[in-house]
Amino acid sequence: MARVFCALLAGVALAAALSGAPAADVVLTARMHHLRIGVVREWDEFPEQAEGAALVLPFDATASAGERTVRLRHRDVKQSWCVQVNGREIACLPPDEADTISYLAIPPVALMDGRNELRISGRGAGPDDVLIGEVTVIDRPRAEVMTEATLDISVREQPGGVAVPGRITVADEHGALVSLGIVTDATRAVRPGVVYTGTGSARLRLPAGRYVIYAGRGVEYGVDRVAVDLAKGAVQAHVLGIRREVDTRGWAAMDTHVHTATFARHGDATVEERMLTLAGEGIELPVSSEHNTRIDFETTARAAGVRRYFTPVLGTEVTTEALGHFNVFPVLPRGREIEQRSTDWATLRESIDAAAQRPVIVLNHGLDAHGGFTPLADSRHIAVAGEDREGWALPANAMEVVNSGAVLRDGLALPRDWMAMLNHGLMLTPAGSSDSHDVARYIVGQGRTYVRCDDRRPDAIDLARAMENVRRGQVMVSYGLLTEIDVVGKGPGELLRPLGELAIRIRVKGPGWTRAQHVALYVDGTPVREEAIADGSNAGLKWEATWRLPAPAHDVHLVAIATGPGVTAPYWPTARPYQPTSTHFTPYILGVSGAVFVDGDGSGTFESAIAYARRELAATTDRRLLAERLGRYDAAVATQAASLLRARDPASFEATIGAMLEHAPAHVANGLRAYLDAWRADR
Repeated sequence: MARVFCALLAGVALAAALSGAPAADVVLTARMHHLRIGVVREWDEFPEQAEGAALVLPFDATASAGERTVRLRHRDVKQSWCVQVNGREIACLPPDEADTISYLAIPPVALMDGRNELRISGRGAGPDDVLIGEVTVIDRPRAEVMTEATLDISVREQPGGVAVPGRITVADEHGALVSLGIVTDATRAVRPGVVYTGTGSARLRLPAGRYVIYAGRGVEYGVDRVAVDLAKGAVQAHVLGIRREVDTRGWAAMDTHVHTATFARHGDATVEERMLTLAGEGIELPVSSEHNTRIDFETTARAAGVRRYFTPVLGTEVTTEALGHFNVFPVLPRGREIEQRSTDWATLRESIDAAAQRPVIVLNHGLDAHGGFTPLADSRHIAVAGEDREGWALPANAMEVVNSGAVLRDGLALPRDWMAMLNHGLMLTPAGSSDSHDVARYIVGQGRTYVRCDDRRPDAIDLARAMENVRRGQVMVSYGLLTEIDVVGKGPGELLRPLGELAIRIRVKGPGWTRAQHVALYVDGTPVREEAIADGSNAGLKWEATWRLPAPAHDVHLVAIATGPGVTAPYWPTARPYQPTSTHFTPYILGVSGAVFVDGDGSGTFESAIAYARRELAATTDRRLLAERLGRYDAAVATQAASLLRARDPASFEATIGAMLEHAPAHVANGLRAYLDAWRADR
């Protein structure tokens, strides 16, 4: 990372000379400049001290009746950074952290004879660290600069050569996205360096230069690329062939959290553009989840010509003022409204139940703050036990464990919360989503959920069956990787009665452009076996093994999680946290299996850790005997026992746990201490 930063900061001092820029073009700066809004460093990859809050570049020019163009490079733009010429604002940079080259028009009235000044400055409270530089004023109109060359790109699925929707990414030699001389139309959604094509073909207009063109279609496909050298007036055509590298037969790709700027009123993706991005990323079950409204994608998808690539799901994001956000689907187009002004979770659930019949209800981004409320914050949630401190019952049957538009510093925080909530008796389906409001800044379907169903006809998926399987937990969550788990022939959401030791087959999958580094098996939320993945860059199957565990004497749930480094390539970059809790962040990808439930006690049903704890507390009031009896279970049951003891008698709870620790087996003591430490942490 440090070398990348230094390379950017050094810039490409000879870029203008090597490109053969006309003498009339003026290079204002050939290097990148580190600027900052605010006084606090945003990320620790940046130096502690910035050059300032603005970049001021004087240059000589002559006033004329003709438009001119400023070319500049920028990276890590999160807040508002605007460009002025002689005090006249000509444009603001797109709010995108991607390394990008923009071309901005300078109107004739902005320039004057003699000395001129170009100023780039930020607005807002910050923090926002950015790199901006490599600024050139080109003595030609923007439209002329942006249409110097023509490139016809066709995206074809191989083998067979069938045209498919996809994402085309245009980067310069150094990996920076390059703005294009085309705009969105009926068959393509266009952003700087990115074109989603609904037909598999796109004609690009762009400045002369050297580029690398990429084509892809989400996490199931490989990426093809071609390097091109375009002179002025050049017209080239290239076919990019992409192959399905990840076998997902029998699993439909679902994004449970999809927005548009048309209805959400923030972000930049119109509802028409959203249809093209969904098809281009291979999402087969997109859930419309606009804030407190219901927007059916059906008509728009047909108008865009991409309805055959997916089956829309009508939902809504219940966006409360101070109780969190919940995606509810499927819902009726004109059904009863859900009361987003509910004052507590119980009344919110009543309102949801009155408006929808057996819906999936997803707790969204549980560790993010909205309206001053963070559903799973330590102040109101004891994560190790999956317990709400105020005793509220979560009005959901699913929760996001991955949200690629709102990633966390700790990518395993939400998966751990989910597994602990299973221990607490909350049967929640894990969900992956993108929460995308944008065409390219946050990629739709980057975080996604795979649900078990017949997906041979993406346009005719049985929604009733698919939604039932979501409720049952027959899912996998993907953020660059997929992690499959099979226990004696049973998969996620299924219950098995072991007849001997457990044979647990785990398979980690992903495209060749992602890398798996680590895989772990969790039993009741505790990692019991893990392994480094030596060569996780294979396309398709990256790693597999069958691990064996003794059959448990009580019911447990099993989850497999694989992780790897984040993607920095321009065609699928993973994002930083948008609500950062630290200046340090290491990008990551992961795949989370659904939970397989093991009927260890042979009762015929699954009993959670809290059910066992409740039974043991009812069996004895002798705390020493209770500590011994808990020894028959795992640490998760002990943690739930501590939760119940605190709820029953808060005043003597700590003394009771202290007495139990004197007689508890080691694993029971670990479970009790984990709860005690968590309880004390935010009192």
